[in-house]
Amino acid sequence: MAFLDHTSRHIKVLRTTPRQGVYARGGKRLFDVTVCVALLPAVGLTILVLWVIANPRAPSGFFTHPRIGKNGVVFQCWKIRTMIENADQALLEILENHPEKKSEWATNRKLSDDPRILPFGRFLRRTGLDELPQIWNVLRGDMSLVGPRPVTRPELSLYGEGKADYLAIRPGITGLWQVTARRAPCYIRRVKLDRQYVHNITFMGDLRILLSTIPVLFRPTGQ
Repeated sequence: MAFLDHTSRHIKVLRTTPRQGVYARGGKRLFDVTVCVALLPAVGLTILVLWVIANPRAPSGFFTHPRIGKNGVVFQCWKIRTMIENADQALLEILENHPEKKSEWATNRKLSDDPRILPFGRFLRRTGLDELPQIWNVLRGDMSLVGPRPVTRPELSLYGEGKADYLAIRPGITGLWQVTARRAPCYIRRVKLDRQYVHNITFMGDLRILLSTIPVLFRPTGQ
């Protein structure tokens, strides 16, 4: 069974990890860097425009949050800010005062009508454009273009026996869940899709997910 060491920046896992082919072990990283470098001029310009729009509505146009990466390494995940300042504290107050939202959060780790989200932030979150700065995380080696959605420490506990699967690879900017079940907030389904991806990593699979992500950006279905 897996266990967490809460006193360390790493999460220790006492389980065998999924078998990985040549692409997953090395080719995937090469693919990530090649695509990111090719897209950097266009993506960088888009991020700059979105940052300028978001900045007057927030203390900062960017937001970082600690997430769990490959082998349990904690990294700072970059996003364009979509929420008010002190959003974590505001969430505690919302859950304390609204039992129905507490139940929704416990099931989905999301709120369908989250009062913390800024007006422009709603557009960014529904399109997924708020996650474009994660191209920096990919170049740093924290993340991959395709993989499980990066999770927080409390969220990892929801993976149960799937923790080892999640920790076996880098989390992704996009993934199987984002292109197949983004409208379905059920966390159990998300975990199943993440595990399915980890056990079936191929170059063609990653390419299909990336190409499928493009139309998702033009269909505001996220939360």
